[in-house]
Amino acid sequence: MKKKNKKVNAGILIIGNEILSGRTQDKNVAFISNWLNSKCGISVNEVRVVPDLEKIIIKNILELSKKFNYVFTTGGIGPTHDDITSQSISKAFKVKYEYHKEAFQILENYYGKSNFNDGRRKMAKMPRGAKLIYNPSSAAPGFIIKNVISLPGVPSILNSMIENCKQYLIKGLKVYSKTLNLFTVESNISKQLSLIQKKYKKFVEIGSYPFFRLGKIGVSIVIRSTSKIKIQNVNQDLIKLVKIKKIKILKA
Repeated sequence: MKKKNKKVNAGILIIGNEILSGRTQDKNVAFISNWLNSKCGISVNEVRVVPDLEKIIIKNILELSKKFNYVFTTGGIGPTHDDITSQSISKAFKVKYEYHKEAFQILENYYGKSNFNDGRRKMAKMPRGAKLIYNPSSAAPGFIIKNVISLPGVPSILNSMIENCKQYLIKGLKVYSKTLNLFTVESNISKQLSLIQKKYKKFVEIGSYPFFRLGKIGVSIVIRSTSKIKIQNVNQDLIKLVKIKKIKILKA
């Protein structure tokens, strides 16, 4: 992994008609986001889901790659006719779409020459200049070009490959979090939360999320920051608020 930087962010582009149609439920966003935050100190700031349409993929790749330090794409790098992610990224960056010599060799060795058909060869085609993200599960590699990392859509395969992305990433500061579960409604504490957020706006992000548990309505207050001390300070302010409002805290 490259040298640590203070703030590093990423966007995720989910590619696939099967996600939009509801046939397949995405599991990759949560996994990638958690891994980036906990292992790399990189925050995911945006997620988009797009169909297998070249123009739309190109448009989103160009927008996200300019907006964030990294873009992770999932889906569309397999052997079938509708797997067009690699080709679309090539066109987005105006580089040749061609066989990657090492990827071709990996796949030929994996399948054997007699079983290395056109569909399997297709998985060795990617943008010129791309570097490989090795795949310990099913051989077919992902790749990185510029700041775009392209991974498969199958969760188990993506999960097995994710650690191989680390070498290409600049590490940011880890974001810590603390959750306070309260038996109250958001409207009862919204004004005070706004004041606390304003007080620490440069250092801390405070989220408010309603829940229904044990037959009661409640609110989870999530504090996120790169500073453990700032989280403790916010938590102390929240505890004071809870005491003033006589709100019951739900033990974890």
